[in-house]
Amino acid sequence: MRRGVLVRLVAVGLAAAAVASAVAFFVPWLPTPASKQADRIDFVFWFVTGISIAIFALVVAVILYSVVRFRARPDDDSDGAPIHGNTGLEIAWTAFPAVLVTAVAVVSAVALAQNENLPKKHLQVNVLAQQFAWSFSYPKYKGLTVSALHLPLNEAVELKMRSKDVIHSFWVPQFGQKQDLVPGITTKLVITPKRLGTYPVVCTELCGEGHALMRSEAIVMKPTAFASWVKAQERAAAKASQGPSGGGPGLAVFNSNGCSGCHTFKPAGSTATTGPDLDNLPADARRAGKPLSAFVRESIVDPNAYIEKGYQPNIMPSTFKSLPKQQLDALVQFLIGGKK
Repeated sequence: MRRGVLVRLVAVGLAAAAVASAVAFFVPWLPTPASKQADRIDFVFWFVTGISIAIFALVVAVILYSVVRFRARPDDDSDGAPIHGNTGLEIAWTAFPAVLVTAVAVVSAVALAQNENLPKKHLQVNVLAQQFAWSFSYPKYKGLTVSALHLPLNEAVELKMRSKDVIHSFWVPQFGQKQDLVPGITTKLVITPKRLGTYPVVCTELCGEGHALMRSEAIVMKPTAFASWVKAQERAAAKASQGPSGGGPGLAVFNSNGCSGCHTFKPAGSTATTGPDLDNLPADARRAGKPLSAFVRESIVDPNAYIEKGYQPNIMPSTFKSLPKQQLDALVQFLIGGKK
């Protein structure tokens, strides 16, 4: 009777495990791949997962079989039979894992090598990370710098990434890859987008109090739409350089220091919301009871001097006080423009 109950329990357990495993394969555990590199990473993941499931099932089956087949009888107090080893079995359980580990290593190495393969015709994007913003520059387009990553569909892109302060980590879940950005080192990542859409850019390395706010977007566009976007950005930059703010130097400082990654400012074409809206600087200065120029300058060199309602202190880094005077002056002039 007890044996029959045990057999039924084992059968029910195996059936439940089989159903759960089948259902698991239809659950979207991973983000929908949006790059060719993500397809390869997903294949490696499921390859390793499949092997792991097979090994787990084999081990559990052997354990259950041993429990049933070799269990002690209620009236049997004798010692177990002596075991002197089994050469064939020992060779098998050594060789089989070695083959599996080798297979995993080969599949992983091939996938990583293919992901790092960069065709001669590709787009280069320079990525700068700093507390707590991303900025993306396009050397091919006169150093165009923006706060959101724009990519053409089905074109290989090389991201050359640097950090201005601490260690950050670039991750777009749908692209299937993550890369650290280390101060003093240029790291690289190759992406070939294959799906149109807007995807989150996330920092996955704890980098300070504003780490959770260090987010941006990767926007995959049709090649024609990407070309139109580039032209629109170039026109906006040319217009800004001819405005009352004194031209390009201030805009260049604004973009190169990641300001566009945190603030909305129409003359720069930035729309980020991590920090206060810079289009409201005159009103902010009046509330603080300071002249506009002095208010802007002090807010740059001492970010905690004036904390706008709804924002936390210590989010904007205090490193901007080390900007050369010429760059600081250009940035202040660009921000105040013709405002008073």
